[in-house]
Amino acid sequence: MNQQPVIDVRELAFSYGPRRALQGVSFSVREREIFVLLGPNGGGKTTLFRLLCTLLRPESGKAFILGREAGADPMQVRRLIGVVFQSNSLDLQLTVQENLTYQGRLYGLRGKLLHNRMQEMLARLGLTERRYDLVRELSGGYRRRVELAKGLLHRPPVLLLDEPTIGLDPGVRRDLWEYLRMLREREGVTILLTTHLMEEAERCDRLAILSEGHLVAAGTPDELKERIGGDVIVIQCREPERLRGEIEAKFGFPATLVDGTVRLERRRGHEFVPQLVERFPGEIEAITVGKPNLEDVFVHETGHRFWDQAPP
Repeated sequence: MNQQPVIDVRELAFSYGPRRALQGVSFSVREREIFVLLGPNGGGKTTLFRLLCTLLRPESGKAFILGREAGADPMQVRRLIGVVFQSNSLDLQLTVQENLTYQGRLYGLRGKLLHNRMQEMLARLGLTERRYDLVRELSGGYRRRVELAKGLLHRPPVLLLDEPTIGLDPGVRRDLWEYLRMLREREGVTILLTTHLMEEAERCDRLAILSEGHLVAAGTPDELKERIGGDVIVIQCREPERLRGEIEAKFGFPATLVDGTVRLERRRGHEFVPQLVERFPGEIEAITVGKPNLEDVFVHETGHRFWDQAPP
């Protein structure tokens, strides 16, 4: 396996007027990896995606794809990537085959080579029987397949997808993820995608979590959850601020306020719950304990819940 990163992001920064969308973001993506950029709306993931696609130029920092700098060598980078945007890029008045034909010609594909590539993509994505259908007549799931076929027609080594499962039902989402894994295993494609869905981020090899333009954590899902250092205990009560202070004074470890609840991180949390209930009888209205998930990682790193960050 190539030891050099396929995607190498170094201290990227970008602003929309006075608003800082990205603030010194750095990470790398390895060969044959499915890498996720996870963040709420306004976190910076779509801006970062556009920088990697060469649609924006960074104010500072650099991004490299297979050794080519996206900001300085955009035409060469575009030959190396396949892109599936969040918004529709298909011509609804054309058929599936016509959309693919025009896409292939943009990349210099002609004649038998273009025909064979289209046949391959249509078969691989289950579109052969729909090739002569107008795109406007297709369901959302089939349109997403055509978008993927467009992005992969020129056989790029890197595939970038922005919120690829928005509007898809659970079955189609599952099929998409199975196809992405097949691309990685059989074709050696390196895949980066953005999402705001925690359950999707759980399926990746590694991820980076973005919040308000900052990269707050990066690693495998398991590595990030291990940062919590134990179970997550959430307490509902009438006076959370007072209870938080009393817990810290009594037990000597930190507690935090999150969305009107008291939140603790403790190993073997189920054994600690009886001590809490016994020490504060009548004050605790409800209490839950569970293994940490990526939402807990976000709270641990930022101090607020995933959707507490307002979009711009």
